[in-house]
Amino acid sequence: MPAPRPIAAALAAAGAWLLEPAEPGRAQTLTAPAALRPVVAVFGLARGCGTTVVARALAAELARRDAVGAAAVHSDSTAAGIPLATAAAARLARALAEVVGADTRAVGRLCLIDGADRELVVDCARHVAPLVLDSGATALGGAPAALADEVVVVATPAVEPALGSVATDYLGQMDREPIVVLNRVRPTSPPSTEWIDRAAHVLPESRMGAQLALSGREPRGLFGRAIAELADRCEGRR
Repeated sequence: MPAPRPIAAALAAAGAWLLEPAEPGRAQTLTAPAALRPVVAVFGLARGCGTTVVARALAAELARRDAVGAAAVHSDSTAAGIPLATAAAARLARALAEVVGADTRAVGRLCLIDGADRELVVDCARHVAPLVLDSGATALGGAPAALADEVVVVATPAVEPALGSVATDYLGQMDREPIVVLNRVRPTSPPSTEWIDRAAHVLPESRMGAQLALSGREPRGLFGRAIAELADRCEGRR
């Protein structure tokens, strides 16, 4: 079945921006890369869990690993970031701006997308670059979980541990096995045993790492290594 016209147009534009010509000036057919990229939905169990930081950090790490060198993040968050972007991220932002209703901007390695139908964004982006859906903390599941290949649920030690089990059970009814992430863990204040039993992944507190993530750059140090391991989990279960 042919792709809907808006999707086909966006994919054609994406291919034109993201594929460099082997011999400049020579006529050739431009198509989007064939391999489907990962789509990950990130949810927060409560406000202030650092959902946007985790989403952008994960996206930046996936961008670093991808041949295109960029990734997209669909979000309603207006979290600031240093307005410096790689050429790959700028090309991706221009390409995905072709999606109807999309407002895009390039930050670091990332193309941040606001607006547009989420399903359209997923259909277009998965053909050209990794995509992370920053789904916030107002709702769990729904379209983001249904569209994503992997689901990440973010909490902090201050959140009631039982919510982790509730979220896992709820997403399990959607045939989704989430990766439960415990964020902002301090060495001087280890999480409770209840959280250790529920969390599949732990991210250490790192203000510098958070700033790099918000600016679309992959974090360094302990936080960066933990994010890389989270990306391994997401890619390994596809």
